[in-house]
Amino acid sequence: MKIAMMTNNYKPFIGGVPISVERLSQGLRILGHEVCVFAPEYEEADREEDVVRCGLGRHRMGNGMAVPNILDRRIRKEFEAREFDLIHVHQPMLMGNAAWWYSRKYSIPLVFTWHTRYEAYLHYLRIFSDLNENQRIRRSIYEKCKAGLPHYMNAYANRCSMVFAPSGDMEDYLKLQDVTVPVRVLPTGLSQQSFVKDEGRSEELRRQYLGNRRYLLCTVSRIEKEKNLYFLLDAAGRLKEEMGACFLLIVAGEGSERGALVRYAEESGISDVVRFIGGVPNEEVKDYLFASDLFLFASKSETQGIVLAEAMAAGLPVAAVRACGVNDIVKDGENGSLSGEDKEAFAGNVCRILKDQDYRERLKEEAKKTAQHYRIENVAKEAEAGYILACKMDGERRSGQGGYQSYRAKNIKPDLLHLFKMS
Repeated sequence: MKIAMMTNNYKPFIGGVPISVERLSQGLRILGHEVCVFAPEYEEADREEDVVRCGLGRHRMGNGMAVPNILDRRIRKEFEAREFDLIHVHQPMLMGNAAWWYSRKYSIPLVFTWHTRYEAYLHYLRIFSDLNENQRIRRSIYEKCKAGLPHYMNAYANRCSMVFAPSGDMEDYLKLQDVTVPVRVLPTGLSQQSFVKDEGRSEELRRQYLGNRRYLLCTVSRIEKEKNLYFLLDAAGRLKEEMGACFLLIVAGEGSERGALVRYAEESGISDVVRFIGGVPNEEVKDYLFASDLFLFASKSETQGIVLAEAMAAGLPVAAVRACGVNDIVKDGENGSLSGEDKEAFAGNVCRILKDQDYRERLKEEAKKTAQHYRIENVAKEAEAGYILACKMDGERRSGQGGYQSYRAKNIKPDLLHLFKMS
């Protein structure tokens, strides 16, 4: 099968979608499929076979993500030269609009991964990045966009042959929306390297950060407000009260909240047990995971927990806050612990795992078993099955035999796609 994989963000930009796209492409190629990734150009990007880079618009978003030029002729030439069997797009706008147009032009089935609840990330757009209560007009526009975006999302999804959800929780969310096409769960896979420990490097990191402490804790996250890191620091403070300074929590990642969080740790009296180490290249994250004793996760804004599966591949139990995307992977008392957003309960779970070695070892073994389900080959097989079904349903729809049209509501609300129509 020849697959066009289209995305607004890709490596070297660090984020969940670039990781998901790269690993899914790898897994599909292992199965023998031909995959061509369409992604924005970055000056620092390596040249890769079967990755078509398109030009950029003038600006980048507030989180550093590029804005692709979807009219770049390199995209058109590649579609003219190849006979793609299917388009898999990872965002509903920009590349999403291009994918929809090429799907119509060349009669190619279109599938879409609904990676996130986009209305929760509007603040990354420059126009909304510095809103305050005095900016009534911009705030009104923001609120209208936030309310209208789900309608646009539903309309876009319903123009596809199939929608993939990155987790069971996200699948449940989509079923509550007006999505009328079939929805299947497709998580992000784990590469073989995620399971391979570099003994020397991991021991080096452990010596570097632990010193005379006993436990090394780790979290990996973009350093942004939605990742709930202030709560995590509060929980670390409670853990220090309970266990003393026998641990160090390393926070790997970059973002706009780093300076504020460092100050918060200092003011909270926990700077001796928390270390912000900055961004870590994706291929090196596993070394920090293998070096640690426990992985902590407080975010409530995820649609899937890629880094949770990565932690489990390194044999780490996870202490997390119950949330969408987290509940799919972390099973309380089996491969980790779950709590509400309560620093006492969260710190209590961490304390129990660290103090009870037998309990920790049981959690570690189950974590390793959980991670096996996320190997890229297994995830790629799920995608392959979805693609086959999407192609079948698209063929039935085009031949007038029903297909996914039979799932559709009779009255589809007007959507914003016409604003982005390129024909």
